[in-house]
Amino acid sequence: MRSGNVTVATTPPDLAVPARRADMPRLELLRSFEAASRHLSFTRAADELALTQSAVSRQIAQMEEGLGVPLFERRHRALVLTPAGEVMQRAVVDCLQRLVDATATVRASVAPRQVAVTTTPGFASLWLIPRLARFGADHPQVDLRVSATFELMDLERSRIDVAVRFCKMSDGEGEPLFAETVFPVCAPQLPLRDAARPLAEPADLVHHTLLAMDVPQAKLPTADWTPWLRIMGLGEMRSQNMLLFSHYGDIVAAAVAGHGVAIGRLPLIDEYLADGRLVAPFESRNTSERGYFIHTARRAQDNADALDFVRWLRAEAGRPS
Repeated sequence: MRSGNVTVATTPPDLAVPARRADMPRLELLRSFEAASRHLSFTRAADELALTQSAVSRQIAQMEEGLGVPLFERRHRALVLTPAGEVMQRAVVDCLQRLVDATATVRASVAPRQVAVTTTPGFASLWLIPRLARFGADHPQVDLRVSATFELMDLERSRIDVAVRFCKMSDGEGEPLFAETVFPVCAPQLPLRDAARPLAEPADLVHHTLLAMDVPQAKLPTADWTPWLRIMGLGEMRSQNMLLFSHYGDIVAAAVAGHGVAIGRLPLIDEYLADGRLVAPFESRNTSERGYFIHTARRAQDNADALDFVRWLRAEAGRPS
């Protein structure tokens, strides 16, 4: 082998010709050389590539033989790049990085564009789903995967991009989406159906069926009614009977069907009030201590589609019903 100064000839781009494969070291040799030149150690390169130290040493020797120059100077307990090695290192690092970038670009171009979302069943069915057509119209290439659950999912472990969570406004982490306003609602025909059981003031609720969430850990079956009843001075009033459900969407459906009076939660039911499927028999409306918050996973910070979805949520929250 000969050593010494290395002259690199450059060819203008318009005169460049494709390199012949036989003139280039094999890819596995280039990978071993890149790792060895970065670590300046055959042993650490071997550990990184899951090869033996002798295998890396042989591959470097093959590359040097093919090039006709040494790439490393073997010193006592140390490796140093020769001038030829420095030239090759710059070229190989650039080449491999271009391959990595091109591979990522190609994979991204064929991979499905997806945003994974988790939220409560009530928010999903009553607020999110009725609005999804607008998101789809603006982002036709993006698939949404919606997980409607009461489970507080770990965003990173579950590979969730965005969560919309329901919690106390004072305890909420993340970005506030909106607070909640609560008040009784029912089907428009309910107050008119039975003259013997009027629904003119909050105290009349004692004669009507209350629709409520079935909360196993709650002390009273009217747990979701309790804050509003207390504000009205009705304490822990017990109605004539109850219908309990495990999902708020079912409570709303039962109210629309005329089965009783529910606690309405704005903005989840804003469309039901707007089109007259539900009415508020009393004027009193109260701001709840709870609301909805947006959480964006750390790994989704570089996901343009996930960030677009978050911006869309904000815009929809500010849109008049």
